[in-house]
Amino acid sequence: MKIDWEVYGLELDTPLRISRSVMSRRDAVRVVVTHDGLQGHGEVVTSTYYRLDVEAITSLLNRLRPVLAGAGSPETALDTLHRDTTIPEGVRAAVDAALHDLLGLRRDVPVHALAGIAEWRDTPTAYTIGITTPEDAAVRAAALTGRGFSVLKVKAGADPERDVAAVAAIRTAAPDARLVLDPNGGWSRDETVRLVERIAATGVALAAVEQPIPPGDPDALAWIRERCPAPLVADEDAATVADVRKLAGAVDGVNIKLAKCGGLRPALEIIAAAREGGLDVMLGCLVASSLGIAPAVHLAGHARWVDLDGHLLLAHDPWLGIGGEDGTLRLSGMPGLGVVPR
Repeated sequence: MKIDWEVYGLELDTPLRISRSVMSRRDAVRVVVTHDGLQGHGEVVTSTYYRLDVEAITSLLNRLRPVLAGAGSPETALDTLHRDTTIPEGVRAAVDAALHDLLGLRRDVPVHALAGIAEWRDTPTAYTIGITTPEDAAVRAAALTGRGFSVLKVKAGADPERDVAAVAAIRTAAPDARLVLDPNGGWSRDETVRLVERIAATGVALAAVEQPIPPGDPDALAWIRERCPAPLVADEDAATVADVRKLAGAVDGVNIKLAKCGGLRPALEIIAAAREGGLDVMLGCLVASSLGIAPAVHLAGHARWVDLDGHLLLAHDPWLGIGGEDGTLRLSGMPGLGVVPR
């Protein structure tokens, strides 16, 4: 089994501002695993938050070369990959995706069939509106709902009054849209309850509030949940199975990002733990190409909330196969991940 890779840049159509940063581009590394004449693909993107740059990613992939060379099958390679917890989750997720792509191709089935979803259905996705002026947020919301998006994720957390004004402007411009509020940990405990109550009082349809406070305080999340008029979803606080088990009863759902947990295999374990704890699942993502988003799209049948728009934020997506431009994700039906170069 052989592993190779290619580095390329991903430019955003519009810079994305959240409470802790602004991003206009990032680098991506396409991972290619070859075995018995078949090639599986995956993608890892650079991330300051996850401390991954191109040099670190390629160094780790180089380290995996002899490990994968000694694996006799994709199944064995997956077992070996996930035993090595020193490999950062983003890199493991990319190799995990390539191996699942390879498995799907070998068995002539889409990856969702390997993930316990026999029949995949077209699925709406949220679209992210970054932190911007209320006027600009309104223009973007009207354009997005005009394209077919019914759920909008609204970034918040930089300025509480701007947050409220932006939501009000979006409601006026797109009155039928359901909103997910995502302060990326930028609010305090008391501020969260106060702001969500103000926003809910305007009649906005709130689908969820995601990680409003900095991670590390599940008791505060439980306090918020008792007072919050919208479902509360943990993101940075929910990276592992152990995290999710601790959150049972403290939140309504957990956001699973493959780059955060390490790939499809650990994501399925977290989904099972969430169900055991009575928690719903949100599927989230980083800004990436369709290749990077595709593995999570194959899990959409397990989720209550789907926020897989990372490829839609790009000026140019080098891959095709998961749709979403009109607000609905559509798989190609091909074996494996089902994506192809544009």
